[in-house]
Order: sequence, then structure tokens, then C-alpha cells
Amino acid sequence: MSSTKIGSDFSIHNRVNIIRGGGEYFRLITEMADSATYSLHLQTYIFDEDETGNKVADALIRAARRGVLVYVMLDGYASKGISKEFIVKLLEAGVCFRFFMPLFKSQSHYLGRRMHHKVVVADGKVAIVAGINISNRYNDMPGVPGWLDWAVCVEGDAARQLDALCVGTWNRAVFKRKCKAINLPPHDFTGMGPCSVRIRRNDWVYQKTEISKTYREVFNKSKSSVVLMTSYFWPPQKLLRCMAAATARKVNVKLILTGEADVPFAKYAERYLYKWLFRHNIEVYEYQSNILHGKIAVADGEFVTIGSYNVNNISAFASVELNLDIRDDKIAAGLQEKLLNIIETDCVKISRENFWVSENVIRKFLYYLSYRIIHFLFFLFTFYFNQHQSED
Repeated sequence: MSSTKIGSDFSIHNRVNIIRGGGEYFRLITEMADSATYSLHLQTYIFDEDETGNKVADALIRAARRGVLVYVMLDGYASKGISKEFIVKLLEAGVCFRFFMPLFKSQSHYLGRRMHHKVVVADGKVAIVAGINISNRYNDMPGVPGWLDWAVCVEGDAARQLDALCVGTWNRAVFKRKCKAINLPPHDFTGMGPCSVRIRRNDWVYQKTEISKTYREVFNKSKSSVVLMTSYFWPPQKLLRCMAAATARKVNVKLILTGEADVPFAKYAERYLYKWLFRHNIEVYEYQSNILHGKIAVADGEFVTIGSYNVNNISAFASVELNLDIRDDKIAAGLQEKLLNIIETDCVKISRENFWVSENVIRKFLYYLSYRIIHFLFFLFTFYFNQHQSED
């Protein structure tokens, strides 16, 4: 690969499968839990106590009762609604459970730092990295398809690295009940691949901004095309400049956003940026079939980044995020084709003419106001850490 290609520090002995969410994703989690022999890690942002959540919990309990060391970590804010009875059921079965930074109980009250990543690892051999939470909303329920989202299943070197990442995340967050030392059997991954994969993390509080750097690389080094899908679009200024520079080089940039948002206020703020996007010749498409929750980008049909990272300031400067970067022509080209097919069949193109003509003055003002309010709220969420950092 040329030195101008995106990225470095990839492991090559991997087998990768891209999953378009829904029922397939949750079936795979259950299969991983049922086949685990030594250890199982599940770390996620939202875990709802509904049909989907209970099925996943039952699989975790079955694994723990077989003697598998099962570690479950949920975000202390987004998953705070699960009942004490539900947690007791997990603990009594032998599942090690904890919340990540529970509100008002953690040492830091930096509310903006939430564990937003979604990862499952079995035996350090197979792992899933996703943008998908454990909830009926993301599953295919009777007569109701799940929200559009993506996951990547990886076997090989990257899975072993993700196991170590989960152990480290758990042990840094837990003063007692550390992960026990597990002597996982050596796995010979040399027969897998070659598929180049690297793990990318964002945790701004600890000065880790790898995913943000990947997205800047995507736009700075792409030669012909970028197809970007994201559920909440509110990019940092650095990334906006990279996007503008890419289109100035005649790179074709297609942006797939949700048409119907689960957070309407966020969609209003997002639409305030449309005028900027049109000015820089970025094609904007809104997904119509359901709620779009996916976070994925493909560059030049050669490179993919996929995971929990939304292209917005919250993912860049607040949340704990996890993506996998994949450098493989076949996988990237196949995924790019799927995204282009979604544009063709399930999206409407938003142009300068049809957008601004159809929007009245009041609605345009609401877009502007929403954008400014989000900026203010983001300042409040990060104020504590900024003050703490300035005092160090």
C-alpha cells in the first residue's frame, strides 16, 4: 500500500463480517455467549429491560452458570433504568456486573463523559464492535424492523486486543472485583485474513482522540469518494475544514443522515449546517425508512471505519467511543455498494433549492436556535473537566 493510504498499525490476521444490525446482530451475541468457554465481556451504553434485553441477559446467565467468567458493564446514565431485581438476577447467576460512572456515586461528576461504546468479546477469539444498543428499538420485532445500524464481527488478532481493552476498561473503573487473570489458550490466527484491522478509541478526558484522527484522515487522504453515514451530525470545526478541503480536491462526498430523528431537537441543530454543506458541494441524503442510528464511513472503496462514534462534538470531546478501522478492498467496496443502494432506495436527496425554498422563516430560526442551544449544553457538560484541566 502507498504511504498516502489511510492509517497504520493494523493487525492483519483477521476475519471480518459486516452486519446490518437487527435480528442478526442479537442472534450473534446469543451464539457467542452460548459458545464461550473461558470469558465473556459485554460493555454497552443502553441495556433495556425488555424482550431483547432479557434474551441477552438469559444468554449471559447460561454462560455464567457453565463457569464462564462473564463481565457486564453498562453506562451509569443511559442504563440507569434497569431494575434492582434484574441486576440481582445477573449477580446470583455469577455474572460480574457494574455501572460505568453511576450518577452522583462516581468520584468525578463530569456528566459529559459517558461510556458510549458497544463491544462484546468471547474467549479473546471473536468480538463484535457496534453502534447498536441492547434494546427492542434496535432489534427486528414483529412487524417493526430495527433501527438502521451496523456492527462488525471480527475473529483473530483484533479480537484478542479487544479482550485486553475490555479487561482494562473494567479494571480501571472497578476498585474491587477486578477481572481475574484468565490464561486464555493460545489461538493460531495466522490462517485468517489477511484483513487489516486496527482498534480506534476516543476518550478525550484521557487525551485519546484516535477516532477523530481517523475521520480527518478519511477526508485528508481520500482521492475519489467518501460515503459517510451518521445518526447525529454536528462535527468539530477541524473535521468541517477537512471535509471542505476534500471537496475542493474534487472528492465526491455523500452524507447519509436520518430523516426522522429519535431526538428531534438534535435534527433541528443538524439542519442548520445544511447551508454550509451545500456551499461546499457535499451531497446530503436523508434516510426515510426508519430511524437511522448507524455510524460508518467508506473512503475510495478501500477503507472503512465503523463503530459507536457519531460525527459530532459529543463523541469527539466527551464520550468514550470505540471504532474498528478496516483496510480491505473487497469489504470496503461491498459496503460502499450497500450504502449507495440505501441512498438509491431508501433516501431522498436534499438540495439547496428544495430545502431552503420549502423551509419557512420560523423553522429556519428554530434550526439556528437549536444549534446554539446544543453548543451551550455541550459547554455545560464539559465545563467541569475544562476547569479541572486548567487547574492541573
